[in-house]
Amino acid sequence: MFRLCVRDHFMIAHSFNGEIFGPAQRTHGATYVVDVVFQRPELDEDGLVIDIGLASETVKSVLVGYNFCNLDEVPEFAGKNTTTEFMAKVIFDQLAKAIGEGKMGITAKGITHMEIKLHESHVAWASYEGAL
Repeated sequence: MFRLCVRDHFMIAHSFNGEIFGPAQRTHGATYVVDVVFQRPELDEDGLVIDIGLASETVKSVLVGYNFCNLDEVPEFAGKNTTTEFMAKVIFDQLAKAIGEGKMGITAKGITHMEIKLHESHVAWASYEGAL
């Protein structure tokens, strides 16, 4: 399997519901470093996994919708704990849709798997990986 990763980041505020979250029940901030790994079994005719430029632009366009936002105020997340794990799946779904709509170019049509890894600190990360 061939892989290519692009990286970006975004900053958010949020809070969690439930005693398991301790002090994180209060509003707090996070700066996520995002690694998006695109995978395919064979390279395209140009020897690529995906166009890095288009992939980077598309990732940035997805993340800009959450950058500097309080996720507690985003209507689509009402009643949800926007954990790192949850947000990895949200980003996966949006990027999968973008690939399906052709926003990452023809080469992206050969992507068979994708992993979204969100680093919430220098010691912890969560990811979501799935087939396309």
